[in-house]
Amino acid sequence: MSGETQWAAIRWREREVRVEYLRIAAERTDAPLVVFLHEGLGSVAMWKDFPQRLCQAGGFRGLVFSRPGYGRSTPRDADEVWDVDFMHRQAHEVLPPLFDALGIDEPPWLFGHSDGGSIALLYAARFPQRVAGLVVLAPHIFVEDVTVAHIEVARDTYLTTDLPTRLGRYHDSADSAFWGWNRIWLHPPFRQWNIEAELDAIACPVLAIQGVDDEYGTLQQIRGIASHVPGVQLMELPDCAHSPHKDQPQQVIDATVSFITKRRQA
Repeated sequence: MSGETQWAAIRWREREVRVEYLRIAAERTDAPLVVFLHEGLGSVAMWKDFPQRLCQAGGFRGLVFSRPGYGRSTPRDADEVWDVDFMHRQAHEVLPPLFDALGIDEPPWLFGHSDGGSIALLYAARFPQRVAGLVVLAPHIFVEDVTVAHIEVARDTYLTTDLPTRLGRYHDSADSAFWGWNRIWLHPPFRQWNIEAELDAIACPVLAIQGVDDEYGTLQQIRGIASHVPGVQLMELPDCAHSPHKDQPQQVIDATVSFITKRRQA
């Protein structure tokens, strides 16, 4: 990803952490701001050029950042174990101080993938007046057997292949990123994690996109959002797995630009 990466300092979990971020087209001061929230193993760098492509197509400004524990942001402490509420804590405790630190006082559009999509939903549910709208790709709203099965496969792959080396290209600590995500998803109490009831508080427009061939979840995830949030726009993409912005990037860009543009004009 091109551009100059910077860092913001926030207080989280009783210590100061630095958050890696990148601004896109900051000079477009009157354009809508799109904030990108990465997946469970993502980072600023792992988005590659997709955020720039989306912002260029829509004439948007962008903010891409790595959550604490990921990318070049502060890694987890060696003894830091995330609990079942780890996505709630990111939505409720990390996003607000990050936005404050970066001087973001306008309601942004949140573009979230996988865990990032869940975090976007949780933020919009807790702070309905602080978000303009959501675009969520393959979000999780409850835990499915297929999700756990593939995360178990990911664990075995991490232990037996060069995956740690490959992830190390995108994270200061591959272990921090991988085990923070993997261990909690495979923690037995996490099987009861469910945010469906919280979705009722969402008041902004929502576009929910998922691949028909998503290996980490069924279409009941985005259809479940539609059953709780009136007016949700669903997009179910054929020939697409868990990363629609990689498998069908132009379709995702076109749908997102149209969605944001029409909702702003409404």
